[in-house]
Amino acid sequence: LFKADLMEEGSFDVAIAGCEGVFHTASPVNFNVTDPQKEVLDPAVKGTLNVLAACKRSPSVRRVVFTSSTATVLFTGVPRTPQVVVDETWFSKPEHVNEYPDLKWYIISKILAEEAACKFCKSNDIDMVLMNPGIVIGPMLQPTLNETVALILNLINGAETYPNVALPWVHIKDVAEAHIRAFEIPSAHGRCCLVESVVHHSEIVKLLHKHYPTLQLPNKCADDRA
Repeated sequence: LFKADLMEEGSFDVAIAGCEGVFHTASPVNFNVTDPQKEVLDPAVKGTLNVLAACKRSPSVRRVVFTSSTATVLFTGVPRTPQVVVDETWFSKPEHVNEYPDLKWYIISKILAEEAACKFCKSNDIDMVLMNPGIVIGPMLQPTLNETVALILNLINGAETYPNVALPWVHIKDVAEAHIRAFEIPSAHGRCCLVESVVHHSEIVKLLHKHYPTLQLPNKCADDRA
């Protein structure tokens, strides 16, 4: 194991030296910030550039797999109606993220980090494949709760209503498998949206009730009138 700091230039040099593939998955997923620049934007953008600079300094690296997000795809200003197909050719713009004010700085951090990564890799001839997962759920390695799993936990922890939101969901094991294939398959390139299905919170509540009938779950939407 190696200890490194996203904000420290050269911190990843020893860890990356001799590696053929680098998976850059680290980025702050923090929806409640008081200092967006320090807590989210700098670690996402500067941290990414520090990792990529270490890759540039290691001649053994032949491919970088970068974990981005569907946040860099969904916010274009184009209405996402059921007839609209969203794919890897869509690029979010920061001016269109106000749709989700609670997620604003996280979304902007992912947009800026992806843009910075693409620019750096193009300028330095680094082979990079981008992974753009939706809301990642599934078993956790760390002992602390993360923001995405909290979306589900909130429904079973006494919430009186569920959000009137449909989100793109994907299982962590599928995300991990996609990252591995992106490195191992020579033809992999560009951006890859990782989404199993788009599901409204009302459907999630139904699934939870089906599999765990004793749970106390919200039975009305946050936008429902009393």
